Amino acid sequence: MQSGQEFMKKKTNSKDAMTKKKSAKSDKDESSCAILREDCYRIMNEDGTVDPKADPKLDKELLLKMYRNMALTRAFDERGMMLQRQGRIGFYVPSFGQEAIQTGTAASLEKKDWVFPSYREPGIFLYRGASIYEMLCNLWGNRADLSKGRQMPVHYSFPKIRMFSVSSPIATQLIQAVGAAMASKISKTKEVAISYCGDGGTSENDFHTGLTFAGAYKAPSVFIVTNNQYAISVPLSKQTGAKRLSDKAIGYGMPGIAVDGNDVLAVYQATKEAVDRARRGEGPSLIECVTFRMGPHSSSDDPSRYRDEKMYQAWLKRDPIKRLKTYLESRKLWDEKKEKALLEELKKMLAEAVEKAEGEPAPDPLDLFEDVYAELTPQLKKQKAELLHEVELRGKFENTSEAFPL
Repeated sequence: MQSGQEFMKKKTNSKDAMTKKKSAKSDKDESSCAILREDCYRIMNEDGTVDPKADPKLDKELLLKMYRNMALTRAFDERGMMLQRQGRIGFYVPSFGQEAIQTGTAASLEKKDWVFPSYREPGIFLYRGASIYEMLCNLWGNRADLSKGRQMPVHYSFPKIRMFSVSSPIATQLIQAVGAAMASKISKTKEVAISYCGDGGTSENDFHTGLTFAGAYKAPSVFIVTNNQYAISVPLSKQTGAKRLSDKAIGYGMPGIAVDGNDVLAVYQATKEAVDRARRGEGPSLIECVTFRMGPHSSSDDPSRYRDEKMYQAWLKRDPIKRLKTYLESRKLWDEKKEKALLEELKKMLAEAVEKAEGEPAPDPLDLFEDVYAELTPQLKKQKAELLHEVELRGKFENTSEAFPL
């Protein structure tokens, strides 16, 4: 995987898989194709069709699992935003339009691999088996939340499935991932560490530090850069002078490739190649997944104030779920009856999980002193005694604060 174009030529002889296909299709379709850079590895056409020569012909069970996870991810995001708009939770970060990146990369991993996500990857948690109920408990920060209300909403942590805790500071997870990858190399466990950041994350010092160490030590790591065009309201053109974020890999001595982030087949193939390469001991790789953030940065953001509406409408036609659905239908693996049944199943499952999570009580105030030290320090013992005294005086603590405006 020396470069994006060489990788694509290796995978298929079809020129259509590497660049937009000029055909007799409508002007609207050509306009939609033009928004994707020509260097991006692509398997699916804009309408979900696939050139037979480029079709990876993935296993039926894998394809259906990926489609279900993408649908579940969007349904989870929709419910999260709805809960925030209803005032039932204080904050949410949606990932609308980025479902193929989350699912395609997650599908390429083994259970023993380590994942260091950013705050816009609920689909990876879901694919690896995280409990929907426990993810929802994080949104409320209640007693059933694994972090006991100490983390922000959407900052999940599931160590049992090797999902590292999400952090708000941008790109800090990259150096942590490289540390895990270096440990894997030293212990010869053949575990791969994959990390995620956005286009804005490539400007952070931790991006430079992480990739420097990974390249120098040939750590078995994969860096996923989700280029969704905006770092909150800052467009890519003001983020960097680089035309292709994948080119940043060159300076760190690792291969880089750009893929169509709305094509789950291409995302899977490129990530699988990088993960296998890392597991063979050949070092790290960087994958730039080119997409578009279809929703707000968070529930507190209004993207209409800065987003290019024409670009938004163009990417709307490249919906990753619709493209995969069309592909599955072409292989006789999906139909409207199955679609209706799936959507009803997901709706019911989420409704039941929401009802259960919302009914959980708030964390116990004394939880503040748990899970950090094996034995409390003298200062913490004093503070705990003071809190206990206040609990006795009050009888009960009530949350009187407003939902925080992040």
